[in-house]
Amino acid sequence: MTEEKVTTEEIKDAKSDSAEELKSASAANEVKEPVAKQGKSKKVKKQIMKGRATVKCTYNNTIVSIADINGAILGWASSGMMGFKGAKKATPYAATQVVANVSEKVKKYGIQELEVFVKGVGSGREASVRALSNNGFDLLLIKDITPIPHNGCRPKKPRRI
Repeated sequence: MTEEKVTTEEIKDAKSDSAEELKSASAANEVKEPVAKQGKSKKVKKQIMKGRATVKCTYNNTIVSIADINGAILGWASSGMMGFKGAKKATPYAATQVVANVSEKVKKYGIQELEVFVKGVGSGREASVRALSNNGFDLLLIKDITPIPHNGCRPKKPRRI
């Protein structure tokens, strides 16, 4: 039994000695850490001169996305995301607010020239194109890509109000 007590006491002594060594080592490291630590370098955003803006205006919403020439989306927003609800989402004012939000997101990439593709029949079509030009973008192309049926599928029944 005495041997067991000795071994447990030795273990306790060894633990206390190692704890003291750790404390002294950490105190020595605290002084060195600020000198040895280096800040992370900021990731530089790639500068893009030319991009594509896609505006989708429906009766219920307006969605604007800006991409580079290859099609990688740089920023997007919708009127529902901006806080508009119900019928106010499809208004021209909501469309201008959406474009302002997207242009703020994309400014860090340095885009200056845009090709605009408009899709849909909503009321925010012209307002969104005007807002793009007012936010400092040079519009190289404005193209309507609204899908038009060539007597394919049977149309929906007219809405009864």
